[in-house]
Amino acid sequence: MADPMPKIKAVELGTIARRALALPARILFPPVCAGCRRHVSQPGVLCGTCWPKLRLLERPWCAVMGTPFTHDMGEGFLSAEAIADPPPFERARAAVVYSGVARQMVQGLKYQDRTDLAPWMARWMLRAGAELIAEADLVVPVPLHWRRFFRRQFNQSAELARAVSHLSGLPFSPSVVRRVKLTRQQVGLERQEREDNVRAAFRVPTEAEIEIAGRRVLLIDDVYTTGATVRSVAKALKKGGAGAVDVLTFARVLPGDFRADESATI
Repeated sequence: MADPMPKIKAVELGTIARRALALPARILFPPVCAGCRRHVSQPGVLCGTCWPKLRLLERPWCAVMGTPFTHDMGEGFLSAEAIADPPPFERARAAVVYSGVARQMVQGLKYQDRTDLAPWMARWMLRAGAELIAEADLVVPVPLHWRRFFRRQFNQSAELARAVSHLSGLPFSPSVVRRVKLTRQQVGLERQEREDNVRAAFRVPTEAEIEIAGRRVLLIDDVYTTGATVRSVAKALKKGGAGAVDVLTFARVLPGDFRADESATI
């Protein structure tokens, strides 16, 4: 029988070598808290101060909107929002409430080029959207207008969607829907103004229709505020031939928390 020790030693030496090579990077770029940037033990985690400030969205929630209920209302129970104003998408889910450290992470990704946060935010999104991911055919980000993309050089929704695609194994399709109207920033706009701002702002190119025809699309954005943007994109996807659209975001502004004049609200 062959001696297994040489193979075991080779594996151990390989592990030691990888750790040794990673050591200079950890010294030069030590992992920091995803919220406050204090030093932490490993990348993508929150420190003991920030973790209690993160409010994860948990069941029971509305089967359509994903907004939480204070107590279990029974399987398939819908919120007043879903009944009064049915959305053009099938289901929406979000990982966390848009407040505290979650707000800091979103703004860090969107305004401070913290693209390193996207993979860690996507992991929480996979947890919240497990049922959506299990049924999805492809992952599509909410697009930026090309002029805004040129100025910013990246799309935060696409960064999240790319990470969700990588972690889930679903195809990443960033070009199946385009923003054809340069809209105003949504910050500071009232609910109706947001809807008017993004109306007819998105379109599925003719050449992309075959990619989404009859398929279930998982639409990714960073924050669900009033839902105006994802509603508009969902309508465009449906018009372009998508069989169904689900929405998955990192954060969610809960009904009643929206303030148009709050500059920190995206």
